[in-house]
Amino acid sequence: MSTASVDDEALNQTLSEARELRDEFQRFLHEYEFGMREIETKISILRDEFAHHHSYNPIEHVKSRVKTPDSIVEKVARRGVEPDFASIRTHITDIAGVRVTCSFVADVYRLFDLLAAQDDITVRIVKDYIAAPKPNGYRSLHAILEVPVFLSSGPIAVPVEVQFRTIAMDFWASLEHKIHYKFQGQVPPRLVDDLTAAADAATELDERMERLHREAHSPLAALAPIIEV
Repeated sequence: MSTASVDDEALNQTLSEARELRDEFQRFLHEYEFGMREIETKISILRDEFAHHHSYNPIEHVKSRVKTPDSIVEKVARRGVEPDFASIRTHITDIAGVRVTCSFVADVYRLFDLLAAQDDITVRIVKDYIAAPKPNGYRSLHAILEVPVFLSSGPIAVPVEVQFRTIAMDFWASLEHKIHYKFQGQVPPRLVDDLTAAADAATELDERMERLHREAHSPLAALAPIIEV
């Protein structure tokens, strides 16, 4: 066999292995996409039910994403996770993510409870950054919810990170992310202090708006015009 033939055979073998790895990675990501869709459907059903059968809808908007391959590889390296699919499944639980933005803090817990109570949902991890905000002021409720996905090969359990925030929390987190991106993580102390103060202001706004909402929907509020007359 000539050298050229050996080289061609080695190249074909390498290409075949690369294609197999690519296809396996695509199947791996599809599992998380399907899990994300399951959570999206559950939230969509709740949103439609509230919209059509209740006088108040707690869901403002929903965003979702599956991490890019580069982002997954970076996180695997940063955490020292073994670079195989089994290890990644075990240790990286936020590959699929859904963010639910609510009107008020009470809505955040209500939506979480409604999802967690569903028979096919398993709550794996809950991090309540509303009750205990991060030092920089970040507030949100994070939950890793495991949902079954039924494939042709059988059911698999897929973890999906669901973040619940109020509008004020979401606005603050978006601004904080943009500032950190601009300064590549090295944010000047003055801006850090301002961000923390802004987080306190957002918390105060959440509390005030929720109090107004409760007062507006109380039985006495409905009688106010009569009392005034």
